[in-house]
Amino acid sequence: MLRHLFIKNFALIDELSIEFKSGLNIITGETGAGKSILIGALAMVLGDRAKPEVVRKDANKAIIEAIIESGNNKAVNELLKENQIDCYDELIIRREISAKGQSRCFINDSPVTLSVLKQVGDYSIDLHGQHDHQSLLHTETHIQLLDDFGGLGGLLEDYKTKYDELRAAKIRAEELSNKEQSLREKKNLFEFQLNEITSVDPKPDEAEELEKEQLILENAEKLYNDTAWIHDILYASDDSVYSLLVQARNRLEDLSRIDDSFSDCASDAYSAHTLVDEINKFVQRYNSSIDFNSERLEEIRQRLTALNTLQKKYGGSIQEVLNYKHIIESELSLAENFEEEIEKSNEKISEFQRGLSVLCERLSQKRQELSKRLSGMIVQELQKLGIANCLFDVRFETQPNPEGDIIIKNERYTATANGHDRVEFLISTNKGEHPKPLAKVASGGEISRIMLALKTVLAKSERLPILVFDEIDTGISGKIAQVVGFSLKRLSRYHQIISITHLPQIAALADIHFMVLKEIQNEHTVSKVRALSAKEHQEEVARILSGSEVTQAALKSAQELISASEQENPLF
Repeated sequence: MLRHLFIKNFALIDELSIEFKSGLNIITGETGAGKSILIGALAMVLGDRAKPEVVRKDANKAIIEAIIESGNNKAVNELLKENQIDCYDELIIRREISAKGQSRCFINDSPVTLSVLKQVGDYSIDLHGQHDHQSLLHTETHIQLLDDFGGLGGLLEDYKTKYDELRAAKIRAEELSNKEQSLREKKNLFEFQLNEITSVDPKPDEAEELEKEQLILENAEKLYNDTAWIHDILYASDDSVYSLLVQARNRLEDLSRIDDSFSDCASDAYSAHTLVDEINKFVQRYNSSIDFNSERLEEIRQRLTALNTLQKKYGGSIQEVLNYKHIIESELSLAENFEEEIEKSNEKISEFQRGLSVLCERLSQKRQELSKRLSGMIVQELQKLGIANCLFDVRFETQPNPEGDIIIKNERYTATANGHDRVEFLISTNKGEHPKPLAKVASGGEISRIMLALKTVLAKSERLPILVFDEIDTGISGKIAQVVGFSLKRLSRYHQIISITHLPQIAALADIHFMVLKEIQNEHTVSKVRALSAKEHQEEVARILSGSEVTQAALKSAQELISASEQENPLF
């Protein structure tokens, strides 16, 4: 829902804020008051091309900001995540346009490109009328609308899954094909590298163990001399630590017999004596085991040199060398079995193509069936809206391709993410004319009513939650105007509707009614907008009925129209 629109220094608007509501938001006002300026500002914040002339005279820049409640809009949320923009329940879109025509765009206070701003706008608001921001006029949206109308989401999801599998398989096949020549060129190199690594035959953690052993052998003399010295001072000499500790222990035991407070010290001396004895035994054993093996030392040095050479060439560690060995073994195995691998890859592609073709044909059949029902419903809706002699057609096109992935009845077609169909809506609003693409329908009012009919039929499946209609009532009056109004009212059950109108029959149905008016401030003309109370709503409907002068008769007629609108609705 579009909750808030702020506009500053835009055309005739000095500064204004509008708080929109859910349901049917109606905007009225005298001709030239600035109603369409509101829609122009909204279109601008949704990504329309900026023009310097939209900036109010004597202002440096125009600012338009829209706050949209978008918590459930998955397309918007995914787009924000893709562009690393903070995602909240409220979406704040801001556009600043300088007097020189330069533009800056922001989403949730993050600077973005105009392209991203426009994408977010396209996913959030559908604007119909004088501005080229109409999703239903874009042919690429028609197939999605048809699928949504028929509830084909599950079948389409199955198709897309198979489509993605096929693409992945074809990428793998292409990689294999590209790799074949590359492997042929690298085969001799890989064989040499594998032979070099295999001849050394490195083991995990081997280098670390060898370096420890090397350190010991290189320091054998120091180890021998130092352990001999430790043995001497601890045990062998006349005044050894061991001998002195025995004497101290004995005296402490004598003293403890006189004063038992020496008992703990005597016990500690005994423990120290035992500990020195254990240290001495270890040192003696170690001393006797020292190996002055120069041949082993040289062998270790040569082995470490070989391992270091491998590490420098194939990785920073032995584990990385072993990982590289595994890779080239796999590559060589592939090179030796290339034909078999390519055959497996092609079989997988054929399997996915068959599955994709079955799903595609089913999708296409469902769409053909749905198109007839959709056409009939839209024609009925258009007749209610005053376009009596109309034809609506859904045109299907396919693109034959001898190398396509879709195979239906021995014919190949190009596969897309939506199948092999290209869908376009065609319409004729005049008797005797052949249906033409929607984008070629000339009348703005007619386009709006066609859009309204489409939206009414597709209401529950249409993904855009906010619909804006600029002068949808062009060229209609009387009963048809009332029917258009009721159609808008019904559509507002599923969407927030914002509509500019000149007709009392439509204005009377407003859930909230805004009035646009012009004022002179400081010798400048400015446009203002305000929400009307129930009494003011009645007065504005009366003004539209009777003209600028509101009479009691007009007020009475307006009240009757509002009451009748509340009590009777032929479309409900």
